[in-house]
Amino acid sequence: MRASGYFAHSGDQPSRNDWHELADHLKGTGAKAAKFLESVGCSDFGQAVGLLHDLGKYTQKFQRRLDGDPRSVDHSTAGAKVAMDKYGSLKGKMLAFCIAGHHAGLADGSGEQSSSLKQRLAKEIPQLDPVWRDEIILNELSAPQIVPRSPDTAGFSATFFIRMLFSALVDADHLDTEAYYDGLRGEATQSGGHPSLSELRERLDQHLQSLMRNAGATEVNKVRAEVLNHVRGQAAGQLGLFTLTVPTGGGKTLTSLAFALDHATHYQLSRIIYVIPYTSIVEQTAMVFRKALSRGSSDEADFVVEHHSSFDEGRISGREGLNKLRLATQNWDAPIVVTTAVQFFESLFADRPSRCRKLHNIPNSVVILDEAQTLPLRYLRPCVAALDELARNWRTTAVLCTATQPALAESDQFPSGFRNLRELAPNPQRLHRDLKRTQIRHAGIVSDSGLVERLRTAPQVLCIVNTRRHARELYEMLRGTPGTLHLSTLMCAAHRRERLDEVRARLQSGAPVRLVATSLVEAGVDLDFPAVWRAEAGLESIIQAAGRCNREGGAETSDVFVFQPDDSEARKPPPETGQLADSARSVMRSHDDPSSLEAIEAYFREVYWTRTWEALDAKNILGIICERQDTLDFPFRTIAKEFNIIESDMVPVIVPYAGAHRGSEAASRLLRDLEFAERPRQIARKLQPYTVQVPPRVRQALLRERAVAPIGEARFGDQFMALTNMDLYQREIGLSWNDPTFRNAEELVV
Repeated sequence: MRASGYFAHSGDQPSRNDWHELADHLKGTGAKAAKFLESVGCSDFGQAVGLLHDLGKYTQKFQRRLDGDPRSVDHSTAGAKVAMDKYGSLKGKMLAFCIAGHHAGLADGSGEQSSSLKQRLAKEIPQLDPVWRDEIILNELSAPQIVPRSPDTAGFSATFFIRMLFSALVDADHLDTEAYYDGLRGEATQSGGHPSLSELRERLDQHLQSLMRNAGATEVNKVRAEVLNHVRGQAAGQLGLFTLTVPTGGGKTLTSLAFALDHATHYQLSRIIYVIPYTSIVEQTAMVFRKALSRGSSDEADFVVEHHSSFDEGRISGREGLNKLRLATQNWDAPIVVTTAVQFFESLFADRPSRCRKLHNIPNSVVILDEAQTLPLRYLRPCVAALDELARNWRTTAVLCTATQPALAESDQFPSGFRNLRELAPNPQRLHRDLKRTQIRHAGIVSDSGLVERLRTAPQVLCIVNTRRHARELYEMLRGTPGTLHLSTLMCAAHRRERLDEVRARLQSGAPVRLVATSLVEAGVDLDFPAVWRAEAGLESIIQAAGRCNREGGAETSDVFVFQPDDSEARKPPPETGQLADSARSVMRSHDDPSSLEAIEAYFREVYWTRTWEALDAKNILGIICERQDTLDFPFRTIAKEFNIIESDMVPVIVPYAGAHRGSEAASRLLRDLEFAERPRQIARKLQPYTVQVPPRVRQALLRERAVAPIGEARFGDQFMALTNMDLYQREIGLSWNDPTFRNAEELVV
């Protein structure tokens, strides 16, 4: 039967034979959204929100717009109003938030701004053609099967439900529209087709067997094998919250992946999401997973998705083909996703459709938080609440994976902490003893000149300090000493990889190597020095630094020296690092072994509980939600603006770095191709290893001095700023700039 003549999207043919029927689009979107939420028991809400989202297109005014009328038409409010009328002030408002915001984003529930849901629902809109009731059947809705942790957290559970519903709608809307246009072009929609998690588990088994066959019969390798077998033996444990407390060097990365694959296969979960604290090691971890799971086939780039970006993809103009990798990066529809903590948590509190599109693919998964101790203190309570909600209501298992387990269990001091945490590792106390390969000692106050002398006397030594400026100045003092090298985030990632390869080669051959670095070497970087010096910092950072020392147990024990830089103003760490260092100093005075589990627990208790309750939710996000839970007038837009883990924005500068290896001109070629590229996103992804992040004011200073220039400015604006004065990029230290503004920026930690 021919539909009513109302369309969702236009085509090219005057006969309208290639136009997208509105009823088909609404039903297709509803079916997709329902399927997205099926595993968590919310498919009826998904279907309803899909059926209602474009109801406002049942007007002649919108149909004229499809014919070319330039006047804008609000086509989102009508469905929100119908949802309120049909389903009432509770279920209806949940739907209305999503429908009204499916283009503009989730709005604040109340307020005088025209964008608030309250004002949207009150506005006059064009009358719908009653024919919609003949084409769209709205069923009754069951009550959401959401169980809040307590009466006070019911509002938080409701906001989570709304965001998940919003995510399902946005993704379903995009996919249904894209599938229609792909069909017109005779193209197959490129999504799915990934290896199953059970197949990936078989591949990992083969990789692990190969590693074990080739591993030396050392005590460290015996402990790693024991940990792996014990952890995998618990994969049938109930969905929920786990900890994996294993000392650095104990094989946490592949062990946690093995558990996740076993657990996900047992419970028929959809994916594994690996959350990493630093962008600098996302690519490295993804490479480890690809190596472990790939059979060298063409699927290698598809089933492990890295989601981190130096560039704002929303500002890159032009429509690209919907290749699987790009689509999976947008909606996380892949078996394994590797992302950053900033991307993960900010998305869970976001309001924009592009940021929320992936959220519905977090439920029904295993979420591994690598280096869980790095959860941001200012947002600790909202982050814990989000993980608790995922585990409680959204069929998600979360694994807090770290050598220094933070004190996040429910307690008198932390009543909203995690309940029923289960440890996966076998006897963490014994593991600490068996894998203890370093002695952490405090060396007191050490001047730069005194530190340099100590470093010169050690043929192989790592020195980690808290600021890029301090690292560079120590390197300059050591320059000329054999084997002196420098590493910081003022080097692009391709340069850092090259430098780390050089360091490893020197360590293995016994050649002199004195590496001065910032904390970027502390997490996920496989280095094995016989000695380490670490400027005072939080205890978790000190223990991570110790993990770069005697990693394979080649010596009975090795020394890690913690020192307080001399009292010059330039050596003071950033305020939060200084506070953590004070807590670490206190614990080191009272514990003979600062790396012991007792010392770590004491440290985190001091870090968390010497702060006020409010300081762990600095923007009062949980309080704002609780205050509005009776009316559901949640301020989604305000919360998204306030939940900003990285306060100081950074912007990329592309460095056409020419490395020492074959293909070293890749960055220059990519920049040449970018100006006229039909697929700029693909080139942008390839350029990420050649970017250095700087504060906006620094990039502006570079632009004024014509040291950088925009690439394809007419198309991309200031998205792609490339360094043109390569005298400012040195092979020894990376990006260098003499302007005082830039010098101040170098005080930033990694």
